[in-house]
This record gives sequence, C-alpha cells and structure tokens, in this order.
Amino acid sequence: RRVVAVELERDVLAFLAKTTSHYPNVEIVERNLLYLDPTEVFGADAYKLVANLPYYITAPTFRHFLESANPPRLMVVMVQQEVAERITAQPGDLSVLAISIQFYGQPRIVAHVPASAFYPAPKVDSAILRVDISPRYTEMLPTKAERDSFFRVVQAGFSEKRKQLHNSLTHGLHYKNEVVRSWLAEAGIDASRRAETLSIDDWLRLWRVIEAGKKTML
Repeated sequence: RRVVAVELERDVLAFLAKTTSHYPNVEIVERNLLYLDPTEVFGADAYKLVANLPYYITAPTFRHFLESANPPRLMVVMVQQEVAERITAQPGDLSVLAISIQFYGQPRIVAHVPASAFYPAPKVDSAILRVDISPRYTEMLPTKAERDSFFRVVQAGFSEKRKQLHNSLTHGLHYKNEVVRSWLAEAGIDASRRAETLSIDDWLRLWRVIEAGKKTML
C-alpha cells in the first residue's frame, strides 16, 4: 500500500530517507502538515491519517484535515491524555473542541501511554486517539457556509464559561435576550442550561431555529 510520510525536521527526514529507501511504496514529503493539501497528495482517493504530533498543533491538525475537501476516513493520533479525554467527552462535559471533532466522526481512546514510555519523559501522559470519520452530521450541513454558521452558534454558546445558555448566546450572537430565549424555547431547550450539556443534535436543532428566526428579521 502507498505510504506518505510527512516530516519537517531535517534530521528526521535524513533518517527516514535512509531507513525507507528499500520500500518502493513509501513517499517522503518535506512539509509542515498544516500546509499539506490532502487533495494535492491523494486527489479524491481515500486515505488514513496516522500521526504522532507535536501536542501544540493537535487541534489545528484535526481542523485542517476534517474540514478539507478530502478528509481522511480514519485518524489515529497520539495526543495528550487530557486532550483525548476532552475530545471523547459526552454531553455534560462537552467543549467546542469535542463538538468540532465529534461532528465529523466518532472518537475513542484506544490506548493510554504513560510519560515513562518516553525518554526524556514529558510532564504529561499521552493517549492514542482513534476517530472513525462518519458523514452523519456533514450530510446534514453539506456546505462550508452552513458548517461555519453552525459553529459560530456553538462558539457563541461557549463564549462565557459557566453562564446559562441564554446569557452566553445573547452575548455571543449579539441579539436581545428575549429573542434568544424565544429561539431556545422553540428548539425545546431550557434557557438555564449550560453549553456543555447540549448534544450535537441539540445544537443542530437550535441552529436551524436561529437560522429561520434571523430570516424573519430581514
């Protein structure tokens, strides 16, 4: 099978070139992963992404590939354990990060990797996170404009931590509180709830109500 190795560090590139030279199916690409266009490398072909990332680019990497024109069908990535737990959270503990990944697929932790597994040992434990990509929600919002609009609502809901939903949405969307309350009521969502308790289905229902409500104001 075709294997594309993406690396930026010169020392590692030299090591890869030496150790993979007898594997004709391996291609080495010298590139920052965040600037790699999957369609440039794979066209419309299906692919899987397996990575041991610098932890500071975990969220940008997920966003870059999941939002691309040709997202991977599977992602297996080593991340900080705390981040893996946030990504796999359920309603009650959800975050913008969790929703932004669960919108595109089902994440689960497949292994825990203690800090002692590395040398020198980092200050945090790690986890291997698997994300099986699913079209469930992307088919509901097929265009980039719709998804951008949806995530603006989600981000507005999380804009004020520990605030009730009607307050955070009023602040984040810049609409009057009574208007926001009416939207929440129409969506069947208690205005006193907090953003982390809403499921993706709740957010989608609310987003549709808000989109329809905004049109009546024009």
